[in-house]
Amino acid sequence: MAGRNLDGPKADALDLGTVFRALADEHRRSVMTQLATDRSDSERGCNSFDLPISKQTQTHHFRVLREAGLIDEIDYGNRKGIRLRRADIEKRLPGLLALLGAGPPADTAPR
Repeated sequence: MAGRNLDGPKADALDLGTVFRALADEHRRSVMTQLATDRSDSERGCNSFDLPISKQTQTHHFRVLREAGLIDEIDYGNRKGIRLRRADIEKRLPGLLALLGAGPPADTAPR
């Protein structure tokens, strides 16, 4: 069954401030980290992410990521698919996905 792509901004319209605001939330950052580390860039279901939040809150977080231009959402009617916009992100914000995939620094103790 073909889905309907829910539109986010075009690649050249990705805004650093909007992206940073989207990534400020730990749950959205977790989704992006999981997507960034999966180099297959396959479509994933919304429920495939281990988020300890309600379905309604998940929907909100995915919408914020889509509106920031970080993911594509594909609406199949009774479910949605999520796909990372890797090429667009790398073109407009090179290195961002590498930072997300790197995880926290090993030595985070203050000096």
